[in-house]
Amino acid sequence: MFNNSAKVMFFLILMTGTFITVSSNSWLGAWMGLEINLLSFIPLMNNNNLMSTEASLKYFLTQAMASAVLLFAIMMNYLGNHPLIQDSPTYNSLMITSSLLLKSGAAPFHFWFPNVMEGLSWMNALTLMTWQKIAPLVLISYTTLNNTFLVATIASTIVGSLGGLNQTSLRKLMAYSSINHLGWMLAAMQANESMWCVYFSFYTFLSFSLTFMFNNFKMSHINQLFNSFFESKILKFTLFLNLLSLGGLPPFIGFLPKWLVIQSLVFKSQYTLMTIMTIMTLVTLFFYLRLCFAAFMLNYYENNWIVNTTINNISFKMMLIMSFISTFSLILISTIYLFL
Repeated sequence: MFNNSAKVMFFLILMTGTFITVSSNSWLGAWMGLEINLLSFIPLMNNNNLMSTEASLKYFLTQAMASAVLLFAIMMNYLGNHPLIQDSPTYNSLMITSSLLLKSGAAPFHFWFPNVMEGLSWMNALTLMTWQKIAPLVLISYTTLNNTFLVATIASTIVGSLGGLNQTSLRKLMAYSSINHLGWMLAAMQANESMWCVYFSFYTFLSFSLTFMFNNFKMSHINQLFNSFFESKILKFTLFLNLLSLGGLPPFIGFLPKWLVIQSLVFKSQYTLMTIMTIMTLVTLFFYLRLCFAAFMLNYYENNWIVNTTINNISFKMMLIMSFISTFSLILISTIYLFL
């Protein structure tokens, strides 16, 4: 991407749109930032093939509809003194929250997200899973908490867990994983004002380490994980521990943000929500373990396919460093905490 000056320009405009939304002090300015962000991401999605064109069209139509609903709700807010609109602040809040949940891909407004992910390259998919969620999530955190939050939180954790069970595409599997983590971020918003930022930071790092690996090895489907991509079993074992870290299995670093959210929900006495989310995370861990069978079971049958994958030394070192951080950093943090 960085060899293409046009894509670099659109990526900078994409970042600018997000910064405008985050730093805006009015809903109209936030909507304008979201529009700039949308219109700059469309050219980045297009890779001159049919899948990416279809994905960019689906993304544009969905985001345009969400932007239209958001703008309508903003105008209703500005006309709040009108006698016909004085009795509808609840509906305005519901429309704003629903349109932002649609923009971020949370359930029950998630249907576009796996289909769009399927048509993107790994780097564009990473951008959609991480950067494109920042602006809607910041705006959602500004809105008043209502029952829509609770419904979206429970629906996202359930849909993200059950939806990934029957997937063979790694991109769709990562999309349902993203929906599940989005439910945890919404729960973090209810528990604490800034905890979702901590969760989002950990999720971004773990998603980057996984998509970086999938992109380097040109992986797209589950059956590609059962062949001899890796020269060393130790390397394969180490890299696939990232999946378990993303699933939140202790003692990996991905467990830390979920631990914080569970603790906050317990302090708020939201035991039912915490129980549902924990059970659904176990389902998520099931399909992550299914991906790791070839790495963890040394007597597992593997196809000896001839795949020409070349990894330069810098990429190899980056993958090992990120794997080490996601695997062992929680143990290191706990050890340091105990000795201090």
